[in-house]
Amino acid sequence: MSGREHGHDGTLPHSAQAVAGPPQSKNGLADQLEVVPGFERENLQGWIPQLATEADVRAVIEKAFDYRGDVTITRKGDRQHPEGFQITGYLFDRRVGPTLETSVVRLMLATGNERPAIPYSEIAAIAFTGRDTAAGKSYEAWVKKYWEKRAKGEKNISIEPEALE
Repeated sequence: MSGREHGHDGTLPHSAQAVAGPPQSKNGLADQLEVVPGFERENLQGWIPQLATEADVRAVIEKAFDYRGDVTITRKGDRQHPEGFQITGYLFDRRVGPTLETSVVRLMLATGNERPAIPYSEIAAIAFTGRDTAAGKSYEAWVKKYWEKRAKGEKNISIEPEALE
């Protein structure tokens, strides 16, 4: 299909192309909005999963990578820390290798500027301890708030973000 079939006029410069207007329906209501349903996010906040198998470790790390809050990782014990020790931060990176020893996660620590790398093989437990900053902030939630304000007759509607902690 060419651009002309999509409503673009080849004789006009790109910046002067027409922009689609508001949606129109058979009864003329332009305020109706068609929204494709999104997907439900899991509520992982407070979850402490069991890490029994290699597949469990990999699956939980993928969920932690998508999580928008801090996680607490308990590392397996060693000579210095026989009981293991915990580290809390935002899991911002993971490098998946063929084995747990070659796979690594990286955290932004909650208490400093360090970015430690932890091999999957050293992880004894993961807890989703931080507040999920993305919970309830889907596009659908934003549209719902917009229409609620509009139904109340508010003008110049602006939905402000929450203040950062």
